[in-house]
Amino acid sequence: MLRRFLLPRDHPAATAPAPAAGQDGETDDGPTVRRIVAELEAMPHDRARYLAGFAYILGRAAFADLDVSDVENAEMVQIMVEQGGLTEPQAVLVVEIARTAARLIGATEDFLVTRSWSAAATEEQRLAVLRCCFLVGAADDSVSAEENATIKEIANELDIDDRRLNQIREEFHDRLSAVQAIRRQREQNAQS
Repeated sequence: MLRRFLLPRDHPAATAPAPAAGQDGETDDGPTVRRIVAELEAMPHDRARYLAGFAYILGRAAFADLDVSDVENAEMVQIMVEQGGLTEPQAVLVVEIARTAARLIGATEDFLVTRSWSAAATEEQRLAVLRCCFLVGAADDSVSAEENATIKEIANELDIDDRRLNQIREEFHDRLSAVQAIRRQREQNAQS
């Protein structure tokens, strides 16, 4: 059911019926996901697809370390309110779809979803979602190596060159875990 908004319309998985509970590791979508889909179906299809893809990409960055913390979740909700123009209840639902999709779909379709979203997005939108990925990663004050690597993959799939990626990454320099580790090591060496 979620794939209908995340994948291109002509992709077979976008129109395939949802598997029954337990099939392929998926479970019943439950009332929360049904509400998410209803919220998205009430929007124009292109808008719903844009927001679902935006949220999915954020969820992908958050799930890079195989966990989405409460602080990352809250950051994604805030971003969807501010950047997506959603109400808070709508943002909570859209973020839930992203978290569910990141967990259920995961790496299987990350490239396809990101490239499809990118093809319909402007350069400004692509740069905005990349900056938001760093915001989500930095929500706990540290962008892990896994998050940084995933954001690099996302940048490649968004056709954002290394120069632009590095400009955005520089905004988060002090929150990169590698930089923080070097500083801790220097402080320990200075104290010795």
